[in-house]
Amino acid sequence: MSITISSAFDAGNIRVVKQSGTTAELEIVTDHMSDFYQWFHFRLAGAAGREVTLKITNCGGSAYPGGWPDYKACVSIDREDWTRIDGTSYADGTLSIRFTPEADIVWIAYFAPYSMERHHDLVSTIAALPGVAYRSLGKSLDGQDIDCLTIGEGKLTVWLYARQHPGESMAEWWMEGALEKLTDPDDPVARVLRSECTFHVVPNMNPDGSRRGHLRTNAVGVNLNREWHAPSADKSPEVLCVRNAMDEQPPAFAMDVHGDEAIPANFLAGFEGIPSLKDSQTRLFKLFSDTLERLSPDFQTRQGYEIPAPGQANMSMSTTQLAERYGCVSMTLEMPFKDNFDLPDEVYGWSPDRSKYLAFSCLDSLHAILPDLKAAQSASSKSEKVDA
Repeated sequence: MSITISSAFDAGNIRVVKQSGTTAELEIVTDHMSDFYQWFHFRLAGAAGREVTLKITNCGGSAYPGGWPDYKACVSIDREDWTRIDGTSYADGTLSIRFTPEADIVWIAYFAPYSMERHHDLVSTIAALPGVAYRSLGKSLDGQDIDCLTIGEGKLTVWLYARQHPGESMAEWWMEGALEKLTDPDDPVARVLRSECTFHVVPNMNPDGSRRGHLRTNAVGVNLNREWHAPSADKSPEVLCVRNAMDEQPPAFAMDVHGDEAIPANFLAGFEGIPSLKDSQTRLFKLFSDTLERLSPDFQTRQGYEIPAPGQANMSMSTTQLAERYGCVSMTLEMPFKDNFDLPDEVYGWSPDRSKYLAFSCLDSLHAILPDLKAAQSASSKSEKVDA
């Protein structure tokens, strides 16, 4: 039986360059109207019981070449359980994947995909629950809805949003976990959070890039997380509609959920370097980070991004823009494509389930700092009244 490789489906991405027997040379396709590429997702059929060698030959020119060393590709038979392929190696710009498929059809991906179909299932399921309100904040360039779910009735406004970079699918697995916890009627932490906070949750800010199999951009090759200073209807309507909604309901706390290709750890990036940085913002960010590190063995603070100098923050990114615009506590959560090397899992690496567990811990941490967050919000409100 001949081997076939295909990617003409939701979030699919690969190009077959050459194929001979059980060996194939492949290339990852760039995002439309962009030079970004790193996400791959394809189906391999007809190779059950035979060792195959798949060589992705253009990895050296990808967006983040540092993401390939120590990386292991993901494989699934049923598209539910995704394990790591031990026979993954990287050398001279080529990612080689060697393994023997257990079934005639297997799926291979950069990380466990979160399809738009699963997204619609998630949004429909959560929206049907008591105490949840749904609204579409606007349309993407391809005409897809920017879905928003509102949960809770408290005075503190919290925004959670994910997948500005569509290839970072762990971000929506995190969202699935967060939504499951927030809507659990028996979870005591969720009950308090719902009474004290109003959550606005955008599980996927880039549905076009997600469906197209992009790594980092929307339908016209725009990196949404570089548009928050000046979003536009023709280039970044996804950011424009979300930021407009935030203007109407400003966050006291906001989290932007992502994945990092190179760093084998979970970490936060903050808003250091914004022009109007306040001590209260810095203190609350550190309190949340330290609390999360205590609660979750999968989170750490030793590794992360370089902190910008005072006044040197990139104001086109959501976390810095929100901290400056609203005076809130905002942050970017990064999860690994590889694994958390402090607590490795040889079978699954970093995984959908671990992403969901981290979401639980993030909400537990938010609950733990609620008194401090409420106090800061109250002090800010009093200050605004005095200034007025």
